[in-house]
Formats: sequence, structure tokens, C-alpha cells
Amino acid sequence: MASYDVMPDVQLYQPAEMDDALELADRFGRDGWILGGGQDTYGWLKDRAKHPKAMIDLNGIEALRGVRKSDDGIEIGAVTTLREIIRNETVNAEYELLALAAGRVASPQIRNVGTLGGNLSQDARCWYYRRGLACYRAGGNICYADSPQGMNREHAVFGASRCVAVSPSDTAIAMVALDATMVVQSVDGERLVPAERFFVGPATHITKMTSMRPGEILTAVRIPSTWAGARFYFEKVADRDVWDFALVSIAAAMQVDNGTIGDSRIVCGGVACTPHRLRDAEKALAGKSLSDETAEFVAPLASRGAKPLNYNHFKLPLLENLLRRAVRG
Repeated sequence: MASYDVMPDVQLYQPAEMDDALELADRFGRDGWILGGGQDTYGWLKDRAKHPKAMIDLNGIEALRGVRKSDDGIEIGAVTTLREIIRNETVNAEYELLALAAGRVASPQIRNVGTLGGNLSQDARCWYYRRGLACYRAGGNICYADSPQGMNREHAVFGASRCVAVSPSDTAIAMVALDATMVVQSVDGERLVPAERFFVGPATHITKMTSMRPGEILTAVRIPSTWAGARFYFEKVADRDVWDFALVSIAAAMQVDNGTIGDSRIVCGGVACTPHRLRDAEKALAGKSLSDETAEFVAPLASRGAKPLNYNHFKLPLLENLLRRAVRG
């Protein structure tokens, strides 16, 4: 599908108050595009792959910006930029996992304007879908990537159901590892969604990546104090250090006491349609010591149940090695 030199006609709204934004989101419903940093927006529009009637720019709403301490952790506004998160003292002191993940998103220029809400809510990056082909995710009846001739090097090895596109967000796996809660608002009120249920796979809804409904706006993310100051590890493997999306990534949070692992949450990106928790590894790590022996013991669990496609078998040893490195630190 050819790109165009100019943007299509679309109404732009720039509300300064949350009530106005919610009213606009409700009025336009599926025809409204909620705009954060806009890094995942303009390509869709220029390529005529999406056809919203209105863009609702949230950047003028100060209530949606910044990192705030709460009674049980922190709350981060949805239009807080990734750069602000990376530089925030509280995030770095207590929830460094999120700062590490945000620091691996795209490039410095994009992190300067890209928002947390935008990174969490971005659509699938599969090139068949992005170029306007009528695949399952676009409402068609085929998955071009999951076919004998399909190019699927970057696609899922877990949890595929017709569509094999992966969740593209670097910060998403950190949010699931930190047991975050998404604050979603509409004119009908507020809805709190655990991060693990915020992201949805194709078996749940094949045309969506999140559980957001028409007329809703992601306004904030709350991270509980449960994991404040835990032992964190984040690593992203990509073709290039700058710009590229993850081939495989890992976000780990571990409660460690005198070298012994208690509770842990280990989440991988680039391998499934949603952030993929390594639950078997989490269970196996409980009560084990931080050691090379423990790392070798749990590593094979990372790829248990995987169903690789023609060109992405390499993701399995990558997964296992990232788990080893997360345990070794």
C-alpha cells in the first residue's frame, strides 16, 4: 500500500480538562483516536491504514502528566514522557525496572516525546498488518505471517491464535512484572485493570492489543510498593541497539533475602501476543539460591510449551539464556 505525501483530513481536538477529553472520546467512540506522543499515529494515517474521524490530543491535560507518590506505591500519568520516567528519582530508586525498560524504547528523540500510555497502547508491528493487507487482525481470513511462505522471524512462539503478531511494548513487560494496575476512565467512571489483564491476545479479541473499550482513555498507571527496591533485571535483544523492537526481552523482579529467592515475577517480550510470564520458572525459583546452578536449573523452563514458526526457532535459546542472565544478574 503506497504512502501519501500529505495527511488525510481529520479533526483535531486538544482538550485542557479531563472531562472534555472523556466527552470527546465518548462522542466519537471507535472513530476517535486518542493521541499521546503520536509516534505510532502518523504513519497509520499517512498510509491510510487507519481512518479516524477525530484525534483527541491529551498532552494539554496536566493531570495526566508526572510521577506521584501514593499511599501504596506510585502513580504515573499516561502522558508522562519516557524521558521523564527515565530521569525520575523515585522510579530509579525504587522501581528501576521501569526506568531500564523505558530507556530501551526506540531512540532518544522518540523517548523525548513518546508517552508511557502510548507505549503501552501501541498496535501490533507485523508488517503484513501494517501495510494494509486483509489479515485476521485487519478483519480478513488469513495470517500471512503464519503460512508456508510467510516471513515470521519476529513473530510469536507462544499463545498464537490465528494471529502470530507479538506485543511490541518494552514497558509492558515491566508493568506486568511490577504487578501494575491500569487506570482507565470513561464518562461512565473509572475502571481499574491489572496489567496482566490489560493486554489481550487474539483468542480474546483478534483486532485489539488491549482490553480498552471505545470511549475509554488510559489515564494513569499505578505501581504498588510490593516490589519497591526488589532485585531487578531487564534486557532486550534486538537487531540494533537503537530503534528496533525486541526479538526477545525479559523483565524480572525478585524478592531476595540473604541470597535466597522468595517471590518473583519474570515476564518476556517479543515472544507472544501479550507480555509472557514464565510462571513455571517463578515457581521453580522459590526458595532457591542466587547461583549459576539455579540459573542452569530453571533455564529450560523458559521455552517450555513454545511452538516456533518457520523462521523464529532462534528465540528459544535466546529465551533460555536471558532467564539465565536474569537469575545471575
